[in-house]
Amino acid sequence: MINNQTKTNGFILSSVSLGLNTFACVISCIVFFIIIYQLYYNHVKREDKITVVLCGHIYIVVLIYSSTLMSTNIRSMLGDLYNQSFDSSWCIFSGYLVLVLLGMLYKMFVNQAFYRLIRIAYSQNRRFQSVKLYIILPIIEIIILTCILPCVLIPLNGVTYLPNDYFCYATFTNIPGILSAAAIVYIGPFCCILFIYIHITKFIHQQGTIQTLIVKQRQSRDLLITRRILIIVSLLLILGIPAMTLVFIFIITGEENSLLARIAFFPVSASQTGLSVVLLFSIPQLKNIVLNLRTANTVTPVNRAVQMRTIIGTH
Repeated sequence: MINNQTKTNGFILSSVSLGLNTFACVISCIVFFIIIYQLYYNHVKREDKITVVLCGHIYIVVLIYSSTLMSTNIRSMLGDLYNQSFDSSWCIFSGYLVLVLLGMLYKMFVNQAFYRLIRIAYSQNRRFQSVKLYIILPIIEIIILTCILPCVLIPLNGVTYLPNDYFCYATFTNIPGILSAAAIVYIGPFCCILFIYIHITKFIHQQGTIQTLIVKQRQSRDLLITRRILIIVSLLLILGIPAMTLVFIFIITGEENSLLARIAFFPVSASQTGLSVVLLFSIPQLKNIVLNLRTANTVTPVNRAVQMRTIIGTH
């Protein structure tokens, strides 16, 4: 059993995380429905559709992931207040679901990086520049990830109920389990993203001296966007460092922090909030459709007023 001070600290961590996840959930929901609205009414340029679809995938994953983390935060807070246990089969399932969603979030960035690689370095390859491909790709990925994670983690007893935190997740003190989960959902996708963007950057620099002015301008914009996305992904990597640090401290000293899981989830919740806002201003196509929606809402009343005056004038 943990003492009252530790319970209070845990309750504060869960409360702040709940606020951050709620904010990320609301922002992601709004942006996602704006994207659906603009795509449905064909307000997105043809050449920008894949980029906007990929952003939509990121926001829907952030939305679901933040909602799942909110459920985890609420269970922790109820457990702190009433010492209520949530140990059940559904709890174990939710633990795997959180890992799957985290892996899908990174895979959405892999898909985004892959599309930029094709568009910049292999622009003549039209097979990989189809909107349908990037709509179907996440479905295939989530099926594969859903099959792989349990097959790897169940034999290792990777996801268990954490009695001090009142939710189920990968046990940080189960070193084989947590390292396997990290490799699948975190390290592997991040290495793919890093490799692709390094290749894109090298390609742009190599082609810089032999391209026309228009192509150079487009490549400069692509390079700027690439740097912004790399900053976002790097922040996601950095925000995972506290948890890994505590895991290595446990390996060295053998002492487990009773709030290890909540400390690990706190920067993740902060990253969801930052990601939902920063991505909006980092991708020009996404920023433009949001600004265009606001412009349409402000221009429409003016147009109606002009129409009314015209009608009155004719009578």
